[in-house]
Amino acid sequence: MPLSAAGCSKRELDTPALLVDLDVLEGNIVTLARRCREARINWRPHVKGIKVPAIALKAIAAGACGVTCAKLGEAEVMAAAGIKDILIANQIVGPRKLTRLAQLRRSTDVIVAADDPANVVALGAAASAAGVKLRVVVEVDIGMQRAGVAPGSPVVALARQIAGTAGLIFAGVMGWEAQAVNIADPAEKQRAVAAALAQLVASARACADAGFPCAIVSCGGTGTIKYSMHEPGITEIQAGGGMLSDMRYTTAMHADLPHALTIMTMVTSRPTPSRIICDAGRKAMSGDGAAPHPLGIGAVRKLVLSAEHATIELDSPSATPRPGEPLELVVGYGDTTVHLHDTLYGVRNGIVEVEWPVLARGKLT
Repeated sequence: MPLSAAGCSKRELDTPALLVDLDVLEGNIVTLARRCREARINWRPHVKGIKVPAIALKAIAAGACGVTCAKLGEAEVMAAAGIKDILIANQIVGPRKLTRLAQLRRSTDVIVAADDPANVVALGAAASAAGVKLRVVVEVDIGMQRAGVAPGSPVVALARQIAGTAGLIFAGVMGWEAQAVNIADPAEKQRAVAAALAQLVASARACADAGFPCAIVSCGGTGTIKYSMHEPGITEIQAGGGMLSDMRYTTAMHADLPHALTIMTMVTSRPTPSRIICDAGRKAMSGDGAAPHPLGIGAVRKLVLSAEHATIELDSPSATPRPGEPLELVVGYGDTTVHLHDTLYGVRNGIVEVEWPVLARGKLT
């Protein structure tokens, strides 16, 4: 195979290889952008599971207002690709990171979340020392029970502190209704999303009543977007993983976006007519959120991932695929799979069209 895989069949790639179907990816981007546009809210897709700036730029070209990152390192990668409006939906703490954040603000309109008064002081000091103004949103715990201040008066108190701190600009509030993502019943899910976001919107309203209007009221993931985008008072949605989609999004979170992300593997052994061994295990694809799903081999009784292998047990014996033949699997959970790879191969009609380096891989700090 030539040094560049462009123009090759996806079945010719050395394995394991991470693939994205470009037609499906672009269709999912169009769908997410259209849904947000029709709901009259901004789309700020989360890229913690995407890791590829080229995909983020496709989303922005389709109408996204910017991107959301989990880590400062991801934001630095996205900024280097030319993205100018970035929300870090996380707390940035410690002198090293605060210095990096302030330096990033020189070239990019980066926004950061806060939920602690001492962190607000540190953010202001870092921004002032660098001669920049930094937008800050208050993270509100709306039921996920991870980070965030309690809704209501604690949000107003922190907003007041941010607004009064040199170097900082109070920009609004954010929350994540994660407790609702796995609810299967649509009516129950809608009620759970509405109850969570009512707390976020009420907190934003309380801030505005106290003289601190919220330009940003940010929430929502791929697993809740159908409901969160229609809640009054929300200004932007962070759903991003649905651009790639995977088994977790469609089975556990009940998203209605087709799968774009797959792993091409090679069958290495057929110990029995009902057992397939291939060359991709946990080091190539995650099974923590949902199991990968093999394509084109019929019903699967069980799939087990070890470090370097996948063991697939079929419901019925089959002579195919044979050792040396490729086998493609829908990724179980993209958020914990993409970062395992150096390259994402963009495929159209079975042919490799583009090779994207996974530039935000390893950006954990």
